[in-house]
Amino acid sequence: MRGIVSFALALLGGVSIAAAQQQPVFVDGKLAVPGAPANSDTVPAKFSEQNAADDKLITVAYTFKTLTDEQRRAIYQALKDQPTGSSINADVGTELPPAVDLHAMPREVTARVPQTEGYQYTVADNRVLLVSPPTRIVVGVFPDPEKIQAGEGRRSP
Repeated sequence: MRGIVSFALALLGGVSIAAAQQQPVFVDGKLAVPGAPANSDTVPAKFSEQNAADDKLITVAYTFKTLTDEQRRAIYQALKDQPTGSSINADVGTELPPAVDLHAMPREVTARVPQTEGYQYTVADNRVLLVSPPTRIVVGVFPDPEKIQAGEGRRSP
């Protein structure tokens, strides 16, 4: 197998076969060939802080982790002024108690961010919490984008 990889590297990279055989294909779990992506989900968590953080997310929350900053801002801006729930301090993975009121996602939000379809939300502690209705588990946390830029950051991965 290594011979095939070396030959392919030699053809694609314009290097000699001897040089290609001396270059490792993987370094710390990352593909180390010309043109390989710098950031990859396939790198083991022990070599990637980002992948280690991703591994800690509950599966359903991964959908909202991959939203763009623009989509995050759209969710926060559309829902921030809605009636607030209790002053609950919840992060991704927290099961909300029945006393916390959940609201249906407005059409304007689902039109701009289709991934929010079927989820509910509440506003608490100046953050918008997206919640899975059947489980009442928080799957997304959207704080004020201005506070993130000011260094206050997100409380969850």
